[in-house]
Amino acid sequence: MSSEVTFDLEAKASRLATLEASMAAPGFWDVPERARQAVEELRQMKRWTEPYDALRRRANDAVELADLIAADPDPDLERNLAEEVDQLLAGVKQLELQNMLQGRDDARWALLTIHPGAGGTESQDWAEMLMRMYTRWAERRGCEVAILDLLNGEEAGIKSVSLEIRGEYAYGYLKAEKGVHRLVRISPFDGQARRHTSFASVFVYPVVDDTIEIELRDEDIVMEVFRASGAGGQHVNKTSSAVRLRHTPTGIAVSCQQERSQHKNKATAMKMLKAALYQRELEEQEKKKAAVEATKTDISWGNQIRSYVFQPYTMVNDHRTGIKVSDVQRVMDGDLDGFIEAYLKQFGSKAA
Repeated sequence: MSSEVTFDLEAKASRLATLEASMAAPGFWDVPERARQAVEELRQMKRWTEPYDALRRRANDAVELADLIAADPDPDLERNLAEEVDQLLAGVKQLELQNMLQGRDDARWALLTIHPGAGGTESQDWAEMLMRMYTRWAERRGCEVAILDLLNGEEAGIKSVSLEIRGEYAYGYLKAEKGVHRLVRISPFDGQARRHTSFASVFVYPVVDDTIEIELRDEDIVMEVFRASGAGGQHVNKTSSAVRLRHTPTGIAVSCQQERSQHKNKATAMKMLKAALYQRELEEQEKKKAAVEATKTDISWGNQIRSYVFQPYTMVNDHRTGIKVSDVQRVMDGDLDGFIEAYLKQFGSKAA
């Protein structure tokens, strides 16, 4: 393991021991807020130390196996050792990647939204392709995906979608996907089979849990209810269960129509609004709000972070890192780790 990762994990192990000792002290649980903060920090430390300890034990076992083979060579044991070494290297690589995810919100779930650019059905179809790509990526990592809000296109594709990616470090990884994505292909909606360029924007928020205080005054929130449409607009609910919330001081609006209950939709929309407001506060603190807003609103040429070319050749080109992959289908099936890893390595703590 690299010395940087080892040193960092040793410091975390020391902090973990300190926390466990303090939690065992008399009177510790008498102050609920202090106890809650300590439990959360303990959970954060264990996310690092438990995988590291497991890898170290496996490495020690591998060394013993190597000694055994050296004393008494055995082809089967040699194959087992080679397989174990490959798995250990993969584990170390995962820890090194996780070592880059130390932002204040990196360990959180992610709220990912997709909006097509100008271009009607073509761009809306591209937005739906991106939704599928991120869903596949999440499934590859064992994350759960919940569709919080979905507005279907009139002919094909989607007009917008909000996905909640539920898994540790989902935000830390997916923040690398924030920006404009460009598609070049022969449009299936063009009777003359001409090549089209389409754009869609992806934005990512950390999901805010109930332990983070976000001030939401009732008088600042305007709620609208409407009838939720089913998939493809095939049926419409007879009751107005869908909910849209607008925060008047900031103009931020969110909507949810996936539950049949208006109460459940409102609760989910409130969580989405809190996440959006929290992200906005972070952007103001870090003086990046103007750049982020420009990325969200200008879905056009010159602003794309990545291009996906289907014709006349196949190539996915990340314009920030220079990473290029010729297997477009593999990428569209959710194989994004190479792009994400390159982004985190290049931008490090500046990634946000």
